[in-house]
Amino acid sequence: MNPVAAGQLRPATPCSRPVNWAATGRFGGVSAEPFRSMNLSTTVGDVQHAVMENQARAVQLVGVQDYRVLDARHGAQVDFVSDGGIAAGCDGMVTTTPGLALMVLAADCVPVVLADPAHGVIAVAHCGWRGLVAGIIDATIECMRANGADRIQAITGPAICVDCYPVQDDCIAQLQAGLSDQIFGSIIKVTQDRSFVDVRAGVQAQLGSHGVQSSSIARCTYKDPSLFSYRRTHQTGRQAMVIAI
Repeated sequence: MNPVAAGQLRPATPCSRPVNWAATGRFGGVSAEPFRSMNLSTTVGDVQHAVMENQARAVQLVGVQDYRVLDARHGAQVDFVSDGGIAAGCDGMVTTTPGLALMVLAADCVPVVLADPAHGVIAVAHCGWRGLVAGIIDATIECMRANGADRIQAITGPAICVDCYPVQDDCIAQLQAGLSDQIFGSIIKVTQDRSFVDVRAGVQAQLGSHGVQSSSIARCTYKDPSLFSYRRTHQTGRQAMVIAI
């Protein structure tokens, strides 16, 4: 299958091994409609054996077979993991285990892969507007540093763009109460009395506040038919960001 994007995060020291990462889209798998065809979630109503095949194809993009899937809850729980399976009830995972891929699913929220290649620490995080308020990015970086990370790099994957993400007043109130004035002001757009949120910008701002160098796959899930979008099509699949040492 062809990924939406793929690459390596390389350490500053040549003796350390690079970290492979990839972002999947909705095509290249075996799922039938309405999940055609690379759905990676077992919780949206898709056939189990199709999802398992799709997940196996996704981890091949980063050169491994063993993997752990993030089952997001829109909170700030981060698990340190060392084997495959499902990380239930958390929105971040960290590992130092070579050959173990971490997979974070999304269909409008921002998936993030993070790595310190020199120290062999990798992570994934799932962040929507609730995750910005809860502090999932802060918690993921804290867990990485507690396990030896020093110089962290990050990539944010495809997500809904600000122009396609109108929100209600209660969302704005929670964001304003939970974020710094600087970050809040940078992610809110008001047009014709409607408020819109740029979650990707919030994630990148929070990464930057920790000195994390980040880049972005700037594709909107709502606009791009090659990506799954919950807002565009309520019954839909999930794409992923995957990373492995």
